[in-house]
Amino acid sequence: MTEDTTESPVWEGRLYSRGWRAGSGDPLTVTAPGTGRALGTVAGATTADLDHAVESARAAQRSWAAAPYTDRAAVLHRAAALLEADPGRLMEILVAESGSGRAKAGFETGLVVSELRESAALASHPSGEILRSAKPRLSLARRVPLGVVGVIAPFNFPAILALRSVAPALALGNAVVLKPDPRTSVSGGLALAALLDEAGLPEGLLHVLPGGGELGAALVAHPEVPCLSFTGSTAAGRRIAERAAPLLKRVHLELGGNNAMLVLPDADVRAAASVAAWGSFLHQGQICMTTGRHLVHRSLADEYVAALAERAAGLPVGDPADPANALGPLIDERQRDRVHALVTGAVAEGATLVAGGEYDGLYYRPTVLTGVAPDNPAWTEEIFGPVAPVQVYDDIDEALDIINASEYGLSVSILTGDPHAAFDLCDRIASGAVHINDATVDDEAVAPFGGTKASGTGGRFGGPHANLDTFTEIQWITLQGEIERYDH
Repeated sequence: MTEDTTESPVWEGRLYSRGWRAGSGDPLTVTAPGTGRALGTVAGATTADLDHAVESARAAQRSWAAAPYTDRAAVLHRAAALLEADPGRLMEILVAESGSGRAKAGFETGLVVSELRESAALASHPSGEILRSAKPRLSLARRVPLGVVGVIAPFNFPAILALRSVAPALALGNAVVLKPDPRTSVSGGLALAALLDEAGLPEGLLHVLPGGGELGAALVAHPEVPCLSFTGSTAAGRRIAERAAPLLKRVHLELGGNNAMLVLPDADVRAAASVAAWGSFLHQGQICMTTGRHLVHRSLADEYVAALAERAAGLPVGDPADPANALGPLIDERQRDRVHALVTGAVAEGATLVAGGEYDGLYYRPTVLTGVAPDNPAWTEEIFGPVAPVQVYDDIDEALDIINASEYGLSVSILTGDPHAAFDLCDRIASGAVHINDATVDDEAVAPFGGTKASGTGGRFGGPHANLDTFTEIQWITLQGEIERYDH
């Protein structure tokens, strides 16, 4: 879909719950953040819609779980094939609704295809194991679906961050109720529903309910939703954990990050600056894996900052529909104002603005800061904008202490000429991922993804073992030929 299309999309004025229908809440306007132009409306959902969706999902899930695994795999394979044949069906709405640059939209669409393929393979993964037993019996542990999985997805990579829960949950025999961020209701939900619907997903297994915080809270608290998968800020994740705890609900929280890039003294500076620009500025820095802290050895610092500032100054920022623009808009004015306040606050406290620090509407220039104090919010907090704060270190122990001092533990990058020595440092880094000679921003459907500390808790996403742990329960079964006799 593009902004100037005259054809009414399937989601116009509707939500997806046992097919396309009107909701019982107020309609939500779909807006292009770069231009402020209205792209259409979707139906807003209420708690009554949620109750209806959960009841429908519970009924549909039973037959879905009992169906041959090949049926589940076939739907996901067809969805992948449909998207591969027409990637524009997702890319265009990612550009328009989420402010994605065309390269980022293409990258995200490719991730969605990979997730669909890997989830289709997950359906045929061994579902249990034979256990040893001291008794003459068959003893086995098997994986069984949880039932209804609730998913709350964010605005930044809306399609893949929703689908990485939706697709494996469906593959393993669950039904799903998805609440996308209201700013990306289409790219984060309804466009995926249209794809899976066309691929033949049986009715009632996926429900996409656009809405705000009240609807999300109701999904968290719903007694018939035993599992919740949330991707979003650490602050919101803490609130969800508090509300879910009395229900003893299984909760998977993929939260924020303030990810460090460690540039060792033997690194190629020009190459490091290239990785750094990708890590800090991709999608305007609105990624949980964004490089938010640059730790550079003193011997390289001046050259590194100059190279990174040169790259920042050369990146075109503007309408993401124009493929010449590398960066698009921030998601809204509130986020822009927060980013700018962190930048100006750091400068007011002594940091040096080397590049950027300016904006036009929601278009924020890629920004490089040096001399940021260790306790300054621009260094300690997740900025979620295209800002690269740089600090200098003198020895590796100092650098590792700075990395681990953060409350977050999502992704770390080490850039070096000696990757084997860098590998030895991984034991000393508290992080869910460490990438040697690559960016902090990295994701593959085959790899377990998740963070430590304030970056997340619960199961991981990606890879067969992680997804089995996240979206199934273990059931122990024993079987013997005769009734056991007990002497009393």
